[in-house]
Amino acid sequence: MLLFLKRLLPLALGITALTTTVVLAKNHAGDVFSLDIWKLTIPMDDDGDGVADEVTQPTLRLFEDPDFFFLSEKKDSIVFRTPAGGATTKTSSYPRSELREMKKGGTEKVSWGTNDGKIHNLTVEVAINAIPPKKPHVVCVQIHDSEDDLLMVRLEGKKLFLERNGAEDVMLNDEYELGSFFNLMIIADNGRIRALYEGKQIMEWKIEKDEIYFKAGCYLQSNTEKGDQPDAFGEVEIRKLFVTHK
Repeated sequence: MLLFLKRLLPLALGITALTTTVVLAKNHAGDVFSLDIWKLTIPMDDDGDGVADEVTQPTLRLFEDPDFFFLSEKKDSIVFRTPAGGATTKTSSYPRSELREMKKGGTEKVSWGTNDGKIHNLTVEVAINAIPPKKPHVVCVQIHDSEDDLLMVRLEGKKLFLERNGAEDVMLNDEYELGSFFNLMIIADNGRIRALYEGKQIMEWKIEKDEIYFKAGCYLQSNTEKGDQPDAFGEVEIRKLFVTHK
């Protein structure tokens, strides 16, 4: 399957410019929100090393793939699509098209703690558009540590919830409709993690953890061994995504 980069069209020559302000259109995925603190894992093994490929900066800035990571038709969001038969990472049997938080510049991994004196914030406007038929489970946001997921925003059928490692789930919407955008804020500080859903705090979890980072995209919780066809897919659309550490 062919990877490709969409490049900005050059300005036409020979035309006198009468204005000094240029409004840049959203011509590719990297125009929707900044990707400079992320790397992308995609569900293909183009280099043949047996694991899913990664796209890092500066390539990620202009990267698109029509099957996994692309600008939406309305040109206001990034679409992450993951087939059940896609390539996987060394640590999971499930494929993903997913961003992993990095240091600014996107080439070095970042990690932080829930009680390190800073306020760590992820804010996202996201919709889950598709789930595979046999095992209809998709994760769109994660907090991950050095070994495993700590918190996941997960859809199972119509149940949208926060799955916490070692604690009870927190329901967000038990009648979620595919394609519906929702707003979520996750804040980690003072030895706790809080979550706000549509502006209302719905969770405060006392937990001290180090070496953690944010992830966002489409992490499928199925594969062909679960009965889904290789081309069955999950799809997540992200309209807004930003992270702060203050």
